Amino acid sequence: MSDIVKILQQNARISNTELGEILGVTTEEAEAEIKRLESEGIIKGYSVIVDDELYDNSTVYATIELKVTPQRDCGFDDIAKTIMMYDEVESVNLMSGAYDLAVEVKGNNLKDVALFVSERLSTIDGVLSTATHFILKKYKEKGIFIDREETDERGLC
Repeated sequence: MSDIVKILQQNARISNTELGEILGVTTEEAEAEIKRLESEGIIKGYSVIVDDELYDNSTVYATIELKVTPQRDCGFDDIAKTIMMYDEVESVNLMSGAYDLAVEVKGNNLKDVALFVSERLSTIDGVLSTATHFILKKYKEKGIFIDREETDERGLC
């Protein structure tokens, strides 16, 4: 039943009955498998993907690249745990390449995000530098198309 996770990623609101029909199992078996995946920590939670331009177009998202000094015996983990405790932080990821951590944040406006970076992130011990990239428009998130505008048949926007 490994397909259950893929189905739930596309539609977490699908009923256990529908899930069972798709997978060829009973409703009870589908429900039991979901409970098992949740109890084992494989499924961490469920979320809603929102089109902020329709819901709250004042919300600002940014990706912040952080270069940090890894700490003895714990590497990047302690810094990442400190960062992820802030309410503004949506996600924290360890990266390969030019920077160490990618931090996705959400704020009410540009100033809120800028203050968060300058007053909170950049002051954490071990943070060497930050680079902030504001997200101007979301087209697709978690496999779901956000922007469903019809394209011009002539190839123009």
